[in-house]
Amino acid sequence: MEVTLRDAQGRVDEWIHTVGVRYYSELTNLALLVEEVGEVARLLSRLYGDQSFKPSDEGRALADEFADVLFVLICLANQTGVDLTAAFEATMIKKTDRDRERHANNPKLVQGSRGEREQG
Repeated sequence: MEVTLRDAQGRVDEWIHTVGVRYYSELTNLALLVEEVGEVARLLSRLYGDQSFKPSDEGRALADEFADVLFVLICLANQTGVDLTAAFEATMIKKTDRDRERHANNPKLVQGSRGEREQG
């Protein structure tokens, strides 16, 4: 089942009002968002960085952590009246206009990304 941003915002709002009782305050949700982003960072540092896994990291999936971030972000968008579909479209236009030439002319990007590992 495909879910649009607008669908996701509606589903989260429905879940909050039926299961979650009410939204946490915006500041509490901000703290939760930061916490969830920290969990993404922790997992990425172990999957792609130099840190090793701890027993407490076992069973964590990157997709789950991304979804947790998205859920809290949607909560905040709903609480503050932000239409994420419209905001995303506006951001894509802004980034395309601003960066149309910038990235193509960046020698660091043309040579390869930092995420690519040299093969030897």
